[in-house]
Amino acid sequence: MRRSWIHVKEAGSHEWLLRPNCALRPGQLAAVFGVVATVSLLVAVAFAWSGAWMVLPFACLEVLALGLAFAIHARHVLDYERIVLGPNGLEVETSVGARLDRQQFGLPWLQVHYAGRRRELIGLVEAGKTIEVGRFTPEAQRPDLAAELRTHIQGMRW
Repeated sequence: MRRSWIHVKEAGSHEWLLRPNCALRPGQLAAVFGVVATVSLLVAVAFAWSGAWMVLPFACLEVLALGLAFAIHARHVLDYERIVLGPNGLEVETSVGARLDRQQFGLPWLQVHYAGRRRELIGLVEAGKTIEVGRFTPEAQRPDLAAELRTHIQGMRW
């Protein structure tokens, strides 16, 4: 099974990039929307031309609803979690929608909490400060990610 995250090791640091699995980039999604909207409106215009004019307002409503759904989806296509582990500590950067959060943790007391329960995220805990990561990683792969984080954090401490 292919891992859903990217792990990069560079000069004494490790970086994990976790992203949602999206088949279409925003530009491709816009192209699909344009094709679907054009076809729908052309069919509606053809029906309106033949006398069934009430089809046109419903087709416009359909295109509007589809555009709204695509816009909501496109807003979250670029979401990610970035975990950087270096000699000075661990930094977690989370981007969801338009919100960007960053938290930093020191290494000496940093712990990885993950028991493998259903829908459980991986907890990074240090001195009362907690953040959950792994929301873009499939449940079946979270134990591997937690083990990888534990291993590299332990390696950085010594």
